[in-house]
Amino acid sequence: MPLENRLKEFRAAGGLNQQELGSLVGASRQTISLIERGDYNPSITLALKIARVFGKSVEEVFYLTGEEEV
Repeated sequence: MPLENRLKEFRAAGGLNQQELGSLVGASRQTISLIERGDYNPSITLALKIARVFGKSVEEVFYLTGEEEV
């Protein structure tokens, strides 16, 4: 099941660029870019930090697709 995300959408709505978001969560701009493209799955800790920046739950930012949920 691929992990999808709405990170770019929330980041744009929050007026943050990738570098700014990375600084807020302790990640590089490159890591944020990789997550947005779906080329890298964040750790649980990083996913929680990202969700907290936007005042969202992890499930609102990250979600699984492609198969039935367990």
